Amino acid sequence: MDTIYNHRAIEDKWRRIWEEKPVNPKDDKKPKYYCLDMFPYPSGAGLHVGHWRGYVISDVWSRYQIMHGKYVIHPMGWDAFGLPAENYAIKTGQHPSISTAKNIANIKRQVKQIGAVYDWDMEINTTDPSYYKWTQWIFVQMFKHGLAYEKQMPLNWCPHCKAVLANEEAEGGICERCGTPVTKKNLRQWMLKITAYADRLLDGLKDLDWPEKVKKMQTDWIGRSYGAEVDFPLKDQPDKHITVFTTRPDTLYGATFMVLSPEHPMVKELTTEDKREEVEAYCSQAANKSNVDRVQNKEKTGVWTGSYAIDPLNGAEVPIWISDYVLADHGTGAIMCVPAHDQRDWDFAKKFGLKIIPVISPDGSDMKDMKEPYVEAKGKMINSGDWNGMDSDKLKAEAPDMIQKMGLGKRTVNYKLRDWVFSRQRYWGEPIPIIHCPKCGAVPVPEEDLPVVLPDVKSYQPTDTGESPLASMEDWVNTTCPCCGGPAKRETNTMPQWAGSSWYYLRYVDVHNDKELVSRDKADKYLPVDMYIGGVEHAVLHLLYARFWTKFLHDIGVVDFDEPFHKLFNQGMILGPKGIKMSKSLGNVVSPDDMIEDYGCDSLRMYELFIGPPELDSAWDDRGIEGINRFLKKVYKLVIEESAKDAPETKELIRLRNQMVKTITTRLEAFSLNTVVSGFMEYTNTLTDIAKKGGVDKKTLETLAVLLAPFAPHLSEELHQHLGYTSSVFEEKWPEWDEKLTEEDEIKMPVQINGKTKAVISLPKDIDKESALKAAREEISDRLTGNVVKEIFVPGRIINFVMR
Repeated sequence: MDTIYNHRAIEDKWRRIWEEKPVNPKDDKKPKYYCLDMFPYPSGAGLHVGHWRGYVISDVWSRYQIMHGKYVIHPMGWDAFGLPAENYAIKTGQHPSISTAKNIANIKRQVKQIGAVYDWDMEINTTDPSYYKWTQWIFVQMFKHGLAYEKQMPLNWCPHCKAVLANEEAEGGICERCGTPVTKKNLRQWMLKITAYADRLLDGLKDLDWPEKVKKMQTDWIGRSYGAEVDFPLKDQPDKHITVFTTRPDTLYGATFMVLSPEHPMVKELTTEDKREEVEAYCSQAANKSNVDRVQNKEKTGVWTGSYAIDPLNGAEVPIWISDYVLADHGTGAIMCVPAHDQRDWDFAKKFGLKIIPVISPDGSDMKDMKEPYVEAKGKMINSGDWNGMDSDKLKAEAPDMIQKMGLGKRTVNYKLRDWVFSRQRYWGEPIPIIHCPKCGAVPVPEEDLPVVLPDVKSYQPTDTGESPLASMEDWVNTTCPCCGGPAKRETNTMPQWAGSSWYYLRYVDVHNDKELVSRDKADKYLPVDMYIGGVEHAVLHLLYARFWTKFLHDIGVVDFDEPFHKLFNQGMILGPKGIKMSKSLGNVVSPDDMIEDYGCDSLRMYELFIGPPELDSAWDDRGIEGINRFLKKVYKLVIEESAKDAPETKELIRLRNQMVKTITTRLEAFSLNTVVSGFMEYTNTLTDIAKKGGVDKKTLETLAVLLAPFAPHLSEELHQHLGYTSSVFEEKWPEWDEKLTEEDEIKMPVQINGKTKAVISLPKDIDKESALKAAREEISDRLTGNVVKEIFVPGRIINFVMR
């Protein structure tokens, strides 16, 4: 057989064989293992080598599980609704349905080049009505359970994408899709009450085998804090009050003013006539700023309403101000300000000449000459009536109950998490299955009438008004109310792109079911996901939403688990050659098509792993894949040539084989995939050296081929077949090692004179002291020229001669 490695012929051959006889046929007699990729957006640019990384990692892990006797669920699909696909269609002048279909076909071709064991019978597409019927069904169930509701509110608006964005999509004050600064627009929106699940979303994190970084990101985003809601009566209307949330109710005596958000519902009635023009102008300016700009702006701005509230503890008048650093959707939209103990409040008070009253002192002193706020929680209470002298830490814990007992408020928990803004004023998305009736209000589309199919339109471009393009489709919009039969109109907003991806992992296992989202039998048998692999950029968006939907589906009995993904692995990005993120606009994209043509799929797979630790970002270097290709050629040549020799098994080869199995397996289990590849290189070099001296036995060659199978599957199949097997290498059981057989017969020991190493010698592992000293003396006899006063032998460690 030719010892020249022809990657094209080998890979074409095994792709055809796998097509006819898959290596992972469905077998319910085997234990299941569900390994899932984050499915791709079908972008027009197609896949680059950076996209390959996660898919290669998941395929290696899937094939490894197959060789442990498991039936592996490893599906692929397309997250094809939403802004990315629609913006590409607008840019190219094609209808989204046409451009999306073309992009899917191209990326599917590229995905198949990876040689992964995807089960294409499970393929899904979020734009398929048979799929989004069930996305709409979930929304209807949420509506019926009070979790979907309408609300008029100021929302994040991207003027470039012409779409409303959820807070999670506008983090940092810019659109996460196009990078445009976000403004505000007051629109009617559909909301999902994710806040109802805040505690469960937070508490459930502790049991997940996820990266700590991701768990912290979700913890911070949910932002649970404990404190009290306190009611401040209005000076001129004592029957009314403003409620604030505070984590520091112990500092209530130091509240010298309060601040409302410009959107607070009481701003209008609190504003006195002499302040009205100033207040209205300020509120108008605030409406054009993003939340991030408002909160992060170091230059505090504000305006007094002209009204006062009353501190409920000491009866002091508290001026009511408005400032854009207070947000309507955080807490109650109103805060009490204690400038002596908060930097932001201090800056505001100093700017506008407001009172500063210290109520916590580190040592109990009066704190009259404060130069800066005392922000530490520890100290003694001062200027606080009956609370004077109390330990502030102790009071902080007890104050919420004390305030509740006095009838001034209540102990409560607050969250940074806001309800999910769920509607988009775009065309390319799932229609929201709601009918608006003048008599009956918002009515869900009957389940038997789902799906509400997205109509085909000629003009799908977004509008400047914030109204969906669907609003102009009168024949589609006008309908009858399912409750009263009267004239009604369909909801024209569509769902965000996150809708279809919030539950897609469920549908894979029952993709052809037209009676239910997923049968309970298949859900119990195949779900949840055992290993989820994808980028950390989805830590707060997709992963949080998927957990929320799963918990809801659990609550209504669709599934019997409430966490979708047991284990999560976030792969790092592959950057361009100069360490910059790959981007078509930067011209630094490396296409996998060219790499496969020149070096083969297996070479690219292994270089994707070798380029660096899989959880870290790594820069692409074409020279690296050349080295991997040379390594695979060496493996091919070694197995082909040595298999013809029929060399005997030696003690050295048995030890090396067991060491190789142990090293590759333990590194793979630890997801240290780059060191797995380097381990293969080291053992291949050692075996090549042994081959030159006497030959490598067939069992060692077989073991090498089997171990390599998850990483370079085409080459491994070819070598396995060459070694005489008619079955697939993936029908082989993953090799095991015998720990005793990994141990070396000899050990290397340093020989020292007066503590300085002069030589290193190989000795039998169980050598006795006298024999070891004798061998050491012989090795350094020319240096033992003085008087040896002591001979030290530490078994397995050192031999030291002390001389004078």
